[in-house]
Amino acid sequence: MAFAILIGFATAQEKPGNFVWKAPEIGAGAFTDALGMLDREREEYATNLATYAVNAIAREGASVASLEEGRRYLALSLHLAPRNRRAIVANYQLSRGMVPAAVESDYSPEVLARLLFTRAQMLKQQGGAEDQLLARIFIELSAALDPRNEDAVYAAEVQRLDHGRVNWSDFTDVKPEPRPGSGPGDRENPPARP
Repeated sequence: MAFAILIGFATAQEKPGNFVWKAPEIGAGAFTDALGMLDREREEYATNLATYAVNAIAREGASVASLEEGRRYLALSLHLAPRNRRAIVANYQLSRGMVPAAVESDYSPEVLARLLFTRAQMLKQQGGAEDQLLARIFIELSAALDPRNEDAVYAAEVQRLDHGRVNWSDFTDVKPEPRPGSGPGDRENPPARP
């Protein structure tokens, strides 16, 4: 009897959830070494963004809205740090129909919003194209995370009026570039003869 209960418990834990997860496609990544952030800082932001995504999905029981929001946060996390442990594990679990367990966070959403907004201001001053892009993203996210933060909301709304909203499909649905040697006419894959 105990054995049957254990098997039933294991099966229930492995049973896929009733949600559909579309894993983000990030391609080569939106950010290069030209981004004005050190690797360690990129990793820290990636971890905190992935933590927020995991906790939101877990809290909302993988609702459609939480999955959509989580997909954006995990995609950004992977663009910042492609080998970020928290983002990779969450993406894998979600791909298997499993809702990740909530994890302890270093920051509340309001504190994370302030950090993103402050870092966005510094990125804007740095002036590079990638810095400007990430600043726009961080500002939009900071307003969404904490709509009571009037500075973030104002900056996000002015940005929306001037440039429109961030096009998240540029981060979540990047088309992979063909690898050399994998296209028609390449020596390794010659075209079929008629």
